[in-house]
Amino acid sequence: MSKYTKKQVSELVDCRADWDTVHRMLSMPKDPERFQMYVEVLQEKVPFKDKIILPLGPHLYIVQNAAKKWVTKCDCGHEFGDYRENWKLNALVYVRDTVEKMVEVYPQLMAPDPAWQVYREYVCPECGILHDVEAPTPWYPVVHDFEPDIEAFYSEWVNLPIPERAGD
Repeated sequence: MSKYTKKQVSELVDCRADWDTVHRMLSMPKDPERFQMYVEVLQEKVPFKDKIILPLGPHLYIVQNAAKKWVTKCDCGHEFGDYRENWKLNALVYVRDTVEKMVEVYPQLMAPDPAWQVYREYVCPECGILHDVEAPTPWYPVVHDFEPDIEAFYSEWVNLPIPERAGD
């Protein structure tokens, strides 16, 4: 039995939880049921029926689509492709690589020198939500943040059955 209710988890997701609840959730050991409640809350908020397997960010998930493939998907339903591939390569990318573009973010004279650092903003091509920002040197390749070991996460961390997946 979880120490928290689905309502409390939902309030946490919506940034409406009171500070005492947030503090307890962050500082106390995690109970196994909370991940399931978290995914249920997220699932109720998205317009698609595909099963959320693992949240990657506030609006980005690994889901099991109708073909039982695991793909990276936005809140709006846009699929970025296989979860093992770098989803950023299928996003719209806005690169701040000039002083003019940098001062849209920073005050004048406080922005990084675009010869040394650029900002890459990764946006969903369907709904326009900003999913990630990188601040690399101009020549650095697109960063693939991580490839989660979903099987290990489910079996060793949250002790849940591994979601079904079509053969690759």
